[in-house]
Order: sequence, then C-alpha cells, then structure tokens
Amino acid sequence: MSRASLPAAPERPRGQRDPEATQRALLAAATAEFAEKGLAGARVDEIARRAGVNKQLVYHHFGNKEALYRAALEQVYAGIRAAERALHLADLPPEAALERLVGFSFDYLLEHPEFVALLNDENRLGAPHLREADGLQAMHSPLVDLLRETLRRGGEAGIFRADLDPVQVYISIAALSYFYFSNNSSLSAIFGRELGAARAVSARRRHVIDFTLRALRP
Repeated sequence: MSRASLPAAPERPRGQRDPEATQRALLAAATAEFAEKGLAGARVDEIARRAGVNKQLVYHHFGNKEALYRAALEQVYAGIRAAERALHLADLPPEAALERLVGFSFDYLLEHPEFVALLNDENRLGAPHLREADGLQAMHSPLVDLLRETLRRGGEAGIFRADLDPVQVYISIAALSYFYFSNNSSLSAIFGRELGAARAVSARRRHVIDFTLRALRP
C-alpha cells in the first residue's frame, strides 16, 4: 500500500487532550515544583500552570497533591532503574561492570539534581510516600540480583572479596556520590572550595570510582 493510500489518522477535536500526554506533562511539572519547593511549599495551581493544563486535571488524574508527589517519586526512581538496566552490566567483566555502575551513579546525580532534591525532601518527612509506593521494592530487586551476580563472578575470579553484601555495596556506592551533591553548598563553604566546579566534580568522580573498586578487592 502506498503512503498516499494509507488512511489518515483521525483528527482530535479542538481542545481534546491526550490523557497520557497530560499525565506526562503534569508529572514533569510536579517533579520540578516539588524539587524546588518540597511537598509543603509546592502548589497545585503552579503545577497546573507549568504543565499548561487546567488545575482540575491534577485532581482528575492523581486525586490530590500527595498522590501526585508519590507518583513523581515513583517516576524518578523508575527513571534511574531503567537507566541502570541499560548499562548491561552482565555483559561486562566484573571489575568493568562495577566501574561502569559507579560512574553511572555519579553522573546520574550530577545530571538529575531534581532526584537529589526530591529524596532530600522525602527523607526529611520520614519516607512515608515511598513506603506506600506500589512495587518499589520489586523495582530494586533486579538491580540487587545483578549486583550480587557481578560480585559473585568477581569473587570467584579473585578480583573481589567473597564476603560482600550487594545491598551494603549499593548503599555505599550511592552514598559516596549522593552526599557530595546533596551537601555540595555546605561542603564548599566548609572547605573553602568551589566543589560544584567542573574540575572539582571530575576529581570527585575519579576518587569515587577508585575508592569503591579498592574497597571491593581482597
């Protein structure tokens, strides 16, 4: 069938919205608003304005501000987990796989300050929304399993210690990068260095990768 003979896509009546596109726009707007102002300071009116939709659509799609906040948290976690799966760590030798994971974890926080801001706010609240999030633990399980398998392969090859807990290793990897970005302003003030400068960030990235790999070795 030629392109000319293909049936034309039905036109959407003027003013009719794509529900999925509206939800995506609201989640993007909500993520930005919550990252800037936290759950307490964010306003539904402003989220709707950022998304370019009517305020009532926020309630229609998400119910209330807290539910939208929880959806935003779930989305940012889903984003980093999806990006981690794309690393294909199982295809790499153990040490190369860990180096890639550590570098990725650092780079992701550098490129996604909204992730750091949202987690700071949720931790300050005691993480009630993450506790209620559907499937959050299941979302993390594949990463833990993959890390466990990578550490096992490294242990059998004599590259890594054989007594490593994959959850502890992941928390350490996350912490080494997360603290640097979540506390960058205060650390810069305390040590009299501009730790957000490109050269400082690059030096920190090298340190985190080297520090982690050395800690894993026998």
